[in-house]
Amino acid sequence: MQRDLHEANRLSWNEATRAHNSHKGDQAAYFRAGGSTLYPEELDMLGDIAGRSLLHLQCNSGQDSVSLARLGAQVTGVDISDEAINFAQRLSAESGLPANFERSDLLDWFDAAQADGRRFERVFTSYGTICWLSDLKAWARGVAGVLAPGGRFAMVEFHPFAMVFDPRWAPRHDYFVDGAIPEPDGVGDYVADSRETLALDAYHRGVENFRNPNPAFEFYWGIGQVVSALVEAGLTIERLEEYPYANGWAGFAGMRDLGGGRLAPPDHMPRIPLMYGLSATRSG
Repeated sequence: MQRDLHEANRLSWNEATRAHNSHKGDQAAYFRAGGSTLYPEELDMLGDIAGRSLLHLQCNSGQDSVSLARLGAQVTGVDISDEAINFAQRLSAESGLPANFERSDLLDWFDAAQADGRRFERVFTSYGTICWLSDLKAWARGVAGVLAPGGRFAMVEFHPFAMVFDPRWAPRHDYFVDGAIPEPDGVGDYVADSRETLALDAYHRGVENFRNPNPAFEFYWGIGQVVSALVEAGLTIERLEEYPYANGWAGFAGMRDLGGGRLAPPDHMPRIPLMYGLSATRSG
């Protein structure tokens, strides 16, 4: 693990998280009124979660975590950002949707959890998560190590092929990248870029013209690397799906709104995969 780069990412996420939440209004009220931030793809990969212990990896500010708790899961969320975890704890308390939140670098958390014998029936991660981790094999071993026998791991993630392009659809990155990719401008305000699709019930202006003072570092992991790491860790892949749209994220110019928070490339472009979903199990 490249601990120094993870620490830089923690500082960058702390700044960005404040900006992101400034656009979402009274989030506790949104959830008290029955709101949810989950999409069908996540629930499809997770399967039945009512009454099950569920670990939410890189849970950010807890919006998906409390949405999962509403469905009856016993949720524990983990994230590296102090700001995100503090917000998630308040959101859970104020929305009346109980969930447990723990702040830690995820790879350190896995080591401690396995030493303590902690196990979960479902492990879940989604949307822009693994790109912040410097060691994919350690991540996969961690997932397998905290998954209960017979349990399921589910993820929905932005497709690494889409990450080849810059926001104007011009190729910028090689698909096969070794090592960290510096992001001098840090984690951006993608909620402001995507507006209503990520701002819960309405977009609030909040922080304007956000500039992150802390740089960040990303790591690009291809689908083959993800699948191979999970299989090497002892998991059995159940499903692998690709989707020609992105949920909630208007990351590129001219994105078309397909409804339901789904965004697709402009009409003049061929369809390309913008997300993928995966589920895997640990044998009993």
